[in-house]
Amino acid sequence: MLRTVYDAPCGKLYLAATEDALCRACWHPLDIGKEGTNDVLDEARRQLDEYFSGARREFDVPLCHAGSTAFQQRVWQVLKGIPYGTTISYKAEADMLGDNKVIRAAAHANALNPLCIFVPCHRVIGSNGRLTGYSGGLDKKRFLLEMEKAHISL
Repeated sequence: MLRTVYDAPCGKLYLAATEDALCRACWHPLDIGKEGTNDVLDEARRQLDEYFSGARREFDVPLCHAGSTAFQQRVWQVLKGIPYGTTISYKAEADMLGDNKVIRAAAHANALNPLCIFVPCHRVIGSNGRLTGYSGGLDKKRFLLEMEKAHISL
């Protein structure tokens, strides 16, 4: 596993990948793998450049979900289905999973998302429209949502 740092407009995004898939994209330094790059990391960086410039709305870098539960993977599939520049509530997320009783479990799975931006957990907000919880902090969540909305209106 190799790791690198991507200098996003809203802060450092730490990336880690095997030769086959991106395994981590998070806002906190990683202590896995060794510094370096490979084709997957290069492609992830290229796609992030496109995303932040407004030229990309969906990612197609292969993703690794090793170590995650089947429920977490279901939650992350829901997240990947939220359209660029839009948001849903945690309640709507639970409803999309087919059980409004899993709202807290889904929110916890969002918090454990190891692939920020690539699996867009920043697009989930409170039912009252307020920004809540994000591993990178609410300032990054706000930045990403406002950036996406600005690019949609262009």
